[in-house]
Amino acid sequence: MKMLVHDLEQREFETWYGEVDADTIVVSDNGRIRHCIGCFGCWIKTPGVCVLKDGYQQMGERLSKCDELVIVSRCLYGSYSPFVRNVWDRSIPYLLPYFATLNGETHHKNRYDNHFELNVHFYGDDITEAERETAKSLVAANAINFYAKENHVHFHNSLQELKGVLQ
Repeated sequence: MKMLVHDLEQREFETWYGEVDADTIVVSDNGRIRHCIGCFGCWIKTPGVCVLKDGYQQMGERLSKCDELVIVSRCLYGSYSPFVRNVWDRSIPYLLPYFATLNGETHHKNRYDNHFELNVHFYGDDITEAERETAKSLVAANAINFYAKENHVHFHNSLQELKGVLQ
């Protein structure tokens, strides 16, 4: 299964992406996503499920079932857009609260035995070289933290460049 997380307006997404096949889960901004409040409820009260009931509480489980995670985000200062960053934060139930040392670094243990491929497509017409380097480092760190088997970062000057790339 493929999961596609994007920050586009719905009409823009439909025009740009076209028809979504049955093996793809699309995560987009429905205007109801709440910010992670750091309560650790997804680890203690409802293991693996966020306690905030807004339609995004199953992000950890969704990640556990995907082979490929594709992110389409406006590049802001070398990072994701606020919506996409929020989806990452709400995906913390994918991990356990316990720690492991990997390559001399401390990381959360993996809750699920799943290792997806992470493909990130940043768009924007004025992405600087410094922002590109920051974004590459960020995606690499996310890949390590979420046990991705590999990661790829792509930069596009416009959404038009993306059209057809992901289908």
